[in-house]
Amino acid sequence: MRSKDAVVIGAGPAGLRAAKSLLEAGASVCLIDRNRKLGGQLIKQTHMFFGSEKQYASKRGIDILEILVDELRPFGDRLEVLNETSVVGLYRDKVLACVRHDRYFKIKARTIIVATGASEKSLPFENNDLPGVYAAGAVQTLMNEYGVKPGDRVLMVGSGNIGLIVSYQLLQAGVKVVALVEAAREISGYLVHASKIKRLGIDIMTQTSIKKAIGKEAVESVEIWSLNDLWEGVPGTEKTLAVDTVCISVGLAPLTELLMQIGADVKYVRELGGNVPVIDYRYQTSVPGLYACGDVCGIEEASSAMVEGSITGINAAIDMGYTFPDSRRKIKDLRDELKFLRSGPHAGKIRTGYAKLGVLS
Repeated sequence: MRSKDAVVIGAGPAGLRAAKSLLEAGASVCLIDRNRKLGGQLIKQTHMFFGSEKQYASKRGIDILEILVDELRPFGDRLEVLNETSVVGLYRDKVLACVRHDRYFKIKARTIIVATGASEKSLPFENNDLPGVYAAGAVQTLMNEYGVKPGDRVLMVGSGNIGLIVSYQLLQAGVKVVALVEAAREISGYLVHASKIKRLGIDIMTQTSIKKAIGKEAVESVEIWSLNDLWEGVPGTEKTLAVDTVCISVGLAPLTELLMQIGADVKYVRELGGNVPVIDYRYQTSVPGLYACGDVCGIEEASSAMVEGSITGINAAIDMGYTFPDSRRKIKDLRDELKFLRSGPHAGKIRTGYAKLGVLS
């Protein structure tokens, strides 16, 4: 069984930055990700980021990914990267059970950082298992990674930033977005994104949702309907739209299964996306030596995940006895940056969510 000072599970923006901080302190690190490429959601994000200049605002997600990966190259002698690897077991003695290319093995760590991110939520409606019904992330992967159009006529369900951005990317790929429906009274994403797609002719319908997909072998059309104030469908308001693709973008849920397996305290916080770990101000969970950061702690933008990763890595390194140069000033600067990123009106639910956990956001 191999041994490392630290294991970081998840190589998205939070995991990459956590690994960098640990390596800068002198620790040996194993970075594990189940995907072929490092970067998490960044590998398919071709849009330019908002946020702060320090976290690469105005750069595209795919370009930020290259920067984060390049930052790790100088530490190759102390960094082991295991891509295409799944962590299938996480135990109190800091042993991880892993599977890579059908080979089972274990890793012993002094400290573990869980940065597993989040998974896309689904939506119950009739025939939601027909071919042609996709999650928004799958549509991004098809278009931005593989250059494949998911269809010709799309219904977008959900007006969060992902739904708005993917709608624009579909238009760029020559796909007709017939309409965007949103169950809430108001658009939930940034208005700048919504205004852009409205100018390009996409009809955004609030208090509206999909009732059913229609088709024999694949999606041929959909039926949508209006919702009342109790989020119930209103009979008699049904409309049929001719589409061959339904793109579901109704939010993300933190991937906390490994944290629950090891017995870390988890709490349901609606504002943070679902079940999240109970952490302290250093991002340590209720299990000593086990930390969590990024979307697994609450759904936010990648900029916040990067900052959280840096803070977590520094704290984990210090707790192992490593000296991080000028750590107090560094952590203060990072916390100030995180406060700035969470200062806008769209981040109100994040602030509320962390307040429910008793953690300063």
